[in-house]
This record gives sequence, C-alpha cells and structure tokens, in this order.
Amino acid sequence: MMDLSSFKWTREPLSCSVFDDRIEITTKPNTDLWQRTYYHFQNDNAPVFQTETDEKYFSFIVRTDFTDSRTRFDQCGIVLYLDSDNWLKASVEYENDRFAHLGSVVTNRGFSDWATVEIPADVRTMWYRLSRREDDYRIDCSDDGVAWRQMRICHLHEGVGRISFGVYACSPLNSSFTAKFTDMSIGECGWAAW
Repeated sequence: MMDLSSFKWTREPLSCSVFDDRIEITTKPNTDLWQRTYYHFQNDNAPVFQTETDEKYFSFIVRTDFTDSRTRFDQCGIVLYLDSDNWLKASVEYENDRFAHLGSVVTNRGFSDWATVEIPADVRTMWYRLSRREDDYRIDCSDDGVAWRQMRICHLHEGVGRISFGVYACSPLNSSFTAKFTDMSIGECGWAAW
C-alpha cells in the first residue's frame, strides 16, 4: 500500500475522499488539461493529486475505476504535471455507449499531442504504469495489473531532476462523475533497458 501523506492537490476537485487504500475524486464541470495544438484553446484547470520525487528510475502503478462516467470526454488516469506547459497524462475518455478512447497526451513547452485508440464502452476500469528512465517516460496499460501493453514512450524536455506525478480526473463538458483510484504502488522501474 502506498503512503499518500506526501500527495498534494495542484487544484482541488468538486469533492474528494482520500483513504488508506483508495482515492475518490468527484470532478467539477468544464475541467480539462490541454495546450494549444490544433484546437488552439488552453485548458489548465483539472484537479491533480500528486507527490514528488527525484528518483531517476521507478514505476508508479494505479488502477482506475470510471464506472460513473457518462458524458463525452469524462476521463481519469495518471498524470505527471510539472506546470501548465509541461506534463503528460494517460486515461480512458468516455465517448458514447459504443466506444471510449484509451489515450495519452504529452505536453512539451506549451504544446499538446493526443494519441488514442478506440476500446469497447463496457471497459470501466484500467490499470496504468508510468515508468521513468531519467528524462524519458513510458506509459503502459493493463486490464488486470499483470499483463502490460505499451501505450507510448516519450521525452519531457523539462522532465529532469525533481518531478511530480500522481492521478487526475476531469469533465471537460458540463458534467461531473466520481473516479476511484486503488492499488497504487511505486517501486523498481518496470521498463527494462534494452
């Protein structure tokens, strides 16, 4: 079980409950993380709950439950948030009753990208593993917390030295839902050197 006493809010959600074994976040409407690219807007108001480390090699694992999400773009997942211009996130975004988007965003120096794949709408939980090897990062996902699938490898230009990482949830439209985070752990880097 991970000690959550060092975690802090970057922005607080509508409401939250932090227990020894889980975190529950209820989102505010019209909250998101995105910077400039293609859509040209900037949204930097999603609630982020994270801790800090200067460890250069580690993996952070968490299980997310977004059963309560029902509105397009509702999302929850892992985040590494340095400041409004430098961060990464991975999540499942609710789309409709047929499919959702499993994806990730990396924002370097004020510009975001977005990589997604469609998954069935009945997927309502997802595990994530964020691994660090100095200033490079890998995001994996899993249905069961055992068999991992690579989502992406990326570089954060400002992701050297001390970083912050944790979880987030948001509702970009006029909606709200409660996201649950469990089975959090931090340990040896699960991203093997080649």
